[in-house]
Amino acid sequence: MAQIVKPVGSTKSKTRVGRGSSSKGRTCGRGNNGQNSRSGGGVRPGFEGGQMPLYRRVARRGFSNYPFKVEYQPVSLSIIDDFYEDGEVVSDESLRERGIIKGKKTKAKILANGEIKKKVQVEGLALSASAKAAIENAGGSVKED
Repeated sequence: MAQIVKPVGSTKSKTRVGRGSSSKGRTCGRGNNGQNSRSGGGVRPGFEGGQMPLYRRVARRGFSNYPFKVEYQPVSLSIIDDFYEDGEVVSDESLRERGIIKGKKTKAKILANGEIKKKVQVEGLALSASAKAAIENAGGSVKED
């Protein structure tokens, strides 16, 4: 039975700075003088050397609708044709069960990419007009909420 051996040089020990001349001694890679060379030195996050920082330069006015944005994941007719049988109901829950859409807040929108030959019932999903026509032409039904 062969032993698994890691290659030479695959792991390196952590550089312990400030522990004498053998390990990045003297200034320890911090430079000679200045605020960042001192212990406890440095500037806060967002500090730009006295220049007016970005978070204060950018205007914050008005209302943003971004938190309420609804994201739709496109689902093509060919995917529905592959994953569903005749007479089955295509809904948000059934799409999640089959792993077609993922995420809690993601909603699906059926687009007319590909062809559908099965009679499926679509309930409570967004559809494009051409996808709705294709489903109804195949003998299926669409029930929108």
